[in-house]
Amino acid sequence: MEKSCTLLIHYDKGTPAVANEIKEALEGNDIPAKIDALKKAIMLLLSGETLPHLFITIIRYVLTSEDHTVQKLLLLYLETIEKTDAKGKVLPEMILICQNLRNNLQHPNEYIRGVTLRFLCRLRETEVMEPLIPSVLQNLEHRHPFVRRNAILAIMSIYKLPQGDQLLVDAPEMIEKVLSSEQDPSAKRNAFLMLFNCDQDRAINYLLTNVDRVSEWNELLQMVVLELIRKVCRTKPSEKGKYIKIIIALLNAPSSAVTYECAQTLVTLSSAPTAIRAAANTYCQLLLSQSDNNVKLIVLDRLNELKASHREIMVEMIMDVLRALSSPNLDIRRKTLDIVLELITHRNVNEVVQTLKKEVVKTQSGELEKNGDYRQMLVQAIHACAVKFPEVAGAVVHLLMDFLGDTNVASALDVAVFVREIIESNPKLRVSIITRLLDTFYQIRAAKVFPFALWIVGEYCLSLSEVETGIATIKQCLGEMPFYSVSEEAESNDSSNKTPQNTSATVSSRRPAILADGTYATQSAASETVFSPSTVAQGSLASGNLRSLILTGDFFLGAVVACTLTKLVLRLEEVQSSKTEINKAKTQTLLIMVCMLQLGQSHVVPHSIDPDSYERIVLCIKLICHTSDEMKKIWLESCRQSFVKMLSEKQLRELEELKAKAQISNAQPDDLIDFFHLKSRKGMSLLELEDQVQDDLKRATGEFTKDENDANKLNRILQLTGFSDPVYAEAYVTVHHYDIVLDVTVINRTKETLQNLCLELATMGDLKLVERPQNYTLAPESKKKIKANIKVSSTETGVIFGNIVYETSNVMERNVVVLNDIHIDIMDYISPAVCSDSAFRSMWAEFEWENKVAVNTKIEDEKEFLDHIIKSTNMKCLTPTSVLDGECGFLSANLYAKSVFGEDALVNVSIEKQTDEKLSGYIRIRSKTQGIALSLGDKITLKQKGPSS
Repeated sequence: MEKSCTLLIHYDKGTPAVANEIKEALEGNDIPAKIDALKKAIMLLLSGETLPHLFITIIRYVLTSEDHTVQKLLLLYLETIEKTDAKGKVLPEMILICQNLRNNLQHPNEYIRGVTLRFLCRLRETEVMEPLIPSVLQNLEHRHPFVRRNAILAIMSIYKLPQGDQLLVDAPEMIEKVLSSEQDPSAKRNAFLMLFNCDQDRAINYLLTNVDRVSEWNELLQMVVLELIRKVCRTKPSEKGKYIKIIIALLNAPSSAVTYECAQTLVTLSSAPTAIRAAANTYCQLLLSQSDNNVKLIVLDRLNELKASHREIMVEMIMDVLRALSSPNLDIRRKTLDIVLELITHRNVNEVVQTLKKEVVKTQSGELEKNGDYRQMLVQAIHACAVKFPEVAGAVVHLLMDFLGDTNVASALDVAVFVREIIESNPKLRVSIITRLLDTFYQIRAAKVFPFALWIVGEYCLSLSEVETGIATIKQCLGEMPFYSVSEEAESNDSSNKTPQNTSATVSSRRPAILADGTYATQSAASETVFSPSTVAQGSLASGNLRSLILTGDFFLGAVVACTLTKLVLRLEEVQSSKTEINKAKTQTLLIMVCMLQLGQSHVVPHSIDPDSYERIVLCIKLICHTSDEMKKIWLESCRQSFVKMLSEKQLRELEELKAKAQISNAQPDDLIDFFHLKSRKGMSLLELEDQVQDDLKRATGEFTKDENDANKLNRILQLTGFSDPVYAEAYVTVHHYDIVLDVTVINRTKETLQNLCLELATMGDLKLVERPQNYTLAPESKKKIKANIKVSSTETGVIFGNIVYETSNVMERNVVVLNDIHIDIMDYISPAVCSDSAFRSMWAEFEWENKVAVNTKIEDEKEFLDHIIKSTNMKCLTPTSVLDGECGFLSANLYAKSVFGEDALVNVSIEKQTDEKLSGYIRIRSKTQGIALSLGDKITLKQKGPSS
């Protein structure tokens, strides 16, 4: 059985000291050796060793030492040893210690007195404490505050013993006198703490008597005052009005810790707008005044909680919250932007966007290494603002388009996605965006950004001038055709046809070189001559990065270029009446496509063109040569219609997520509403009146009603014993983040009194029993409710097992009733979450733990099976509903959830309908930790057969 211990120190028992060596060192006169021996003895005791013969040696040779370190270690030793026998009686040896403790309490040195008094706070044996009480009381008047403050704590510890109120009957009255005369801040705080814990009425009386001086008290005392107010208001909510005045006064305290606790207490006690506004102001001031990043993150969490319940008030504070962006820490900036984006309204969106624009400009001039990541966050925030409020898009889109050529690929990609969405949702900005895009097209560097820019050019260049400029821009970025010379291809073929010896010589004597414009040439190691661009990779300094990317073998980008040019040529036929210009554009486009195919099949590039890109480019060539009205409609209209449909579905998903987040509460028709207007307002402050209004509103809208009271609670009751057992037990399991509370009801079904009845529990997995339930005496046919607290440290499925042990008067033996196991379900710890497709793919590639479950189900419909898995695993389907439409016999979907410990759970469902109408396939689970992958796999295996399972 585990024992309570106040001292825990790590000690490696690899080479334990022999008891005889410790004994010899303690008997000697060498103080350093005695100190070292005492330390070893304490470590061994903490590691489970008993050392029974060492106690008398310590009494004889250590008690008499005057060294302060030895005395301190002696007290630690006495704290560590077992002081009672198996029956709970104090060991006789402990009586020998009492005289030494009394001498220490009367010692002329204040340090010895203080540490001895502190040691007494940890003793729970009344027999040891009783003879020391007179000496402890004498120390209340000691000249040194160190002794006085520890004496007060010792008195509080004695008073809280099982019979302490009889040993020190007048202790609260005595401490109250000390509190009124004490000048030391720490001693005063301890005295008030003693009254708070032992005689709450006296503490309240002292507080209300000195209410005008609370703001002048020391920080330590003010913190205890706030703790007292919270406790009193929980038990007596009707009296919180007079305490809120004290909290409001303490909001201006010089201590940051006090102001933070004041704001937190204010939010807990009151929902009045005045109180919430004062708390939010305090949080914002702390956010700007504190330099510690951890403090800022905690304050931001508090503001986020306020946003959930008091959004209207937080909207007023949005610009104060935005000032936290001045911190260089990315986590603080990210959390600040997350809060701000949910507080944007039509009134403040322009101010917010202007602030974000200034921050974007700052990232250009700064030299900080994480400027790119910060810029990406700002771009995403501006994107979200523009999607919600399209009228602000025009003010930011041109500024952001300067970052299409950003060295940070993620930031440039976000800008491209933003521009693509804005150009569709804001028709008035299309002409200016296209003009700006074509001007900045040469600055784009990233291969991932080019497809977005090319798609925009192909879809939204509608007028004759825009189409011609688009074709000219792409042609100029590609450079002169062909991409390489025929002589270079011949040399490559000749080298490949030579013998292996000659081949190795050829390879070693020739190597590629990169020219100033980014194109490739071939360099001879013997002569160090570089072939000119006109013979190897023709181009000019005016050609952009697009040519370089294609020459490195990016033929997917080449296929995108071919599709864009095809769209532009098809649109040119609609807006241009001159056959000559149309034929010229077609000829130039066909030349570019043929040169791409030629380059892809040559030996100049690192690898040949892939079949998909080849087929796409060939399709574009066929389409330009043989155009039909139906194909024109598909290329020029259907693509944009698909994009519009994608945007509408995205907005629909966001609306559904907002609805899911909104708390729907229903009030019962017979619930009591207390109309404060009919009450007397005499003596009530404005804050109290507002508070009553808010309480009435919450009661009227059903916010006070809890789902715990409905029939769902009955589903969480687990039967632990059988109906024929002499003791019947059942448990109600409450899972709350890191804690599990077991409310066990035990019923004595016999006609006898059960003595020393104890609920013994043990855990398996990452569960830990916080404390051992105490023994009870149960009368015949009576019942008792026993609570057990269990801590959880991971998402791994855990098991709680145990038994009930009791004694009867007739039989002296202990009886045991074995309990059914309680399995803690992983579903209590994970909740549906949302992440982007790119984030999902990134995590899927990064996570190392995978669990692969084969599909084995009686369900015959793919979508029905997917819905069943989503419901069984409590996860969110990231794959849009439109993608899952249709009947093709195949289905693939991604599911995502997060645990309360911050762990990510990724699931991919891939199934196929067989010819016999049965489903086959696999469900793959990936996570960063092994526990969540295994537990989810077990849950899916258990539940996948069908709803009945």
